[in-house]
Amino acid sequence: MGAHRSSFGKLERDRAKKAKAAVKRERRQSRAGDEGSGGDDEGRAAVSVAEQLSAGDLLRMVEELHREFEAKLISFEDYEERKADILSRLPVD
Repeated sequence: MGAHRSSFGKLERDRAKKAKAAVKRERRQSRAGDEGSGGDDEGRAAVSVAEQLSAGDLLRMVEELHREFEAKLISFEDYEERKADILSRLPVD
């Protein structure tokens, strides 16, 4: 019998999970850099502002991400993770 292959859905869930972990890691690192400057309220405000970006802003972020990938500044895995994170924030009406 051949090896079991992962389904596309599972791969997407794994990518989304990695993207969330990367965002969480970045937030922790930015908070560590700003330790003396503020409390958790500032961190929450920054997250809510980031989540309230317009669809146009999010698409511009994807374009910039694509440029970084084409310039070989980031790996394909990082590109896919970050793109999935940005696209997950797009408002769906």
